[in-house]
Amino acid sequence: MKKSNLFKKIATIAAIGALVLPMLAQASGMEQFKSFVANTKSAKGEFSQQIVKMVDGQTKMSKTSTGTFQFARPGKFIWSYLKPYEQLLQADGDKLFIYDKDLNQVTIKKLGDALGSSPAAILFGSSDLEKNFTLKEVGPKQGLEWFEAIPKSKDSNFDHIGIGMKDGAPMALELRDSFGQISLITLKNVEKNPVLKADQFKFVVPAGADVFQQ
Repeated sequence: MKKSNLFKKIATIAAIGALVLPMLAQASGMEQFKSFVANTKSAKGEFSQQIVKMVDGQTKMSKTSTGTFQFARPGKFIWSYLKPYEQLLQADGDKLFIYDKDLNQVTIKKLGDALGSSPAAILFGSSDLEKNFTLKEVGPKQGLEWFEAIPKSKDSNFDHIGIGMKDGAPMALELRDSFGQISLITLKNVEKNPVLKADQFKFVVPAGADVFQQ
């Protein structure tokens, strides 16, 4: 074999290897998420959210909501909307508290019933995901590795939950409800396993608030 042909073959193999190796090194969305659930006992970060729905045959997008989140497994979390209006979803491992600041109203639910097959169960619940969800790889999209979770319960408010992963952390969620409405959530500045106070998730009812038990 001529040296020039040999060098060409070596160069071709090297080029193919350069393309394939990064693909092999990049774990799938599901693999990244299972590792995240197993190794991340707590986390905090920021989020932005938009709702997409069809109105008179046209796609309409809501204003962007922004806020912060923090959680400790299993079942303890604070999901706080700050803009354009303030609302708090807080769970202490036993109950879920929904606080609307403008109405000064608190709704309290049993966490087991409220969590179930909800998106919160995926991010903040136990590691036994496949008990409540059917998981399926989707592949790369928009620079993220995606997989989807389909709730097994017919009582779930959501038909489809997509999770986009990058560098071992969830970066985006697509939540489609039974009415065809889609919530797009982007996570950023996700910090894994921060030190959180023991009473961090204890909810204190604001003075004068109306309280409703469900």
